Amino acid sequence: MTDTDKSQRHKQRMERHKAVVDEKIASATSERGVVVVHTGNGKGKSTAAFGMAARALGHGMKVGIVQFIKGSFSTGEEAFFRRFPDVSYHVMGQGYTWETQNLEQDKATAARGWAQAKAFLEDPSVDLVVLDELNIALKYQYIDMQAVLDALAQRPAMQHVVITGRGARDELIAVADTVSEHREIKHAFHAGVMAQKGVEL
Repeated sequence: MTDTDKSQRHKQRMERHKAVVDEKIASATSERGVVVVHTGNGKGKSTAAFGMAARALGHGMKVGIVQFIKGSFSTGEEAFFRRFPDVSYHVMGQGYTWETQNLEQDKATAARGWAQAKAFLEDPSVDLVVLDELNIALKYQYIDMQAVLDALAQRPAMQHVVITGRGARDELIAVADTVSEHREIKHAFHAGVMAQKGVEL
């Protein structure tokens, strides 16, 4: 097969592919807020959510962020997003559950976080709500699952929500519009590398 033949075949394949993509784009006529869930044991769930927050800011949107569970150490994303007046950033956690070792404290902290999250989900001026590590609070039943489902269903029509954390519950996956599972293949921590600024912190 000559290079000319290969180029022609490639062009024909790309033409067919473009036709399929164009048809899907043309059929996507609904415009509304979406619920995105990032779950799984791999790294990158919160990173993906904060990337969406940056993207939203680029479009002049208002962002509300609630961090559940995390909170016992400062992070680069917190330092960065607090610079923007269109971001309302709330660190509601008091550390990972294996660090706090106090069930009642964890429940009370999660309840305060959910109160702030619910306020965002009721506010039509907030375009994107990031609920970081909410899946963990739901997994341990610190927050009522039905209350979360109801708040998501009743939120403003154009509001987007991104939820992160391992172990997303089936009920949440069922109502989400987009769900991504992050799978760990390798992680530097298992080779004894400390959490690094700009990577994990």
